[in-house]
Amino acid sequence: MGRVRLEDWSGRGCCACSTASIRRIATEPARAADFDPAHSDADFLVEYQPGTLRGIGSYFGLKAALEAVLSRPVDLVEAKRLNNLYLLADINRHRELLYGA
Repeated sequence: MGRVRLEDWSGRGCCACSTASIRRIATEPARAADFDPAHSDADFLVEYQPGTLRGIGSYFGLKAALEAVLSRPVDLVEAKRLNNLYLLADINRHRELLYGA
């Protein structure tokens, strides 16, 4: 997705994460050669707080809240659902933590 501008993220992004019981959220690195920051979606790697009940409502609620904050489409990927260890290692090397520790 390229870089999320912190002025776009601000308190509203953190508030959306807190409401959705997010432990950490980080940007994923853009991989496509034809990436265009003005028109591309924002990709996030998400980790929920332990014991959080997740459903389709919480997923789409967080997605909609982040799309409103960033004024662009958002894709959410849960880290524990990635099966490709090489892809996960690459994402972890290049990600930018926006919320959490």
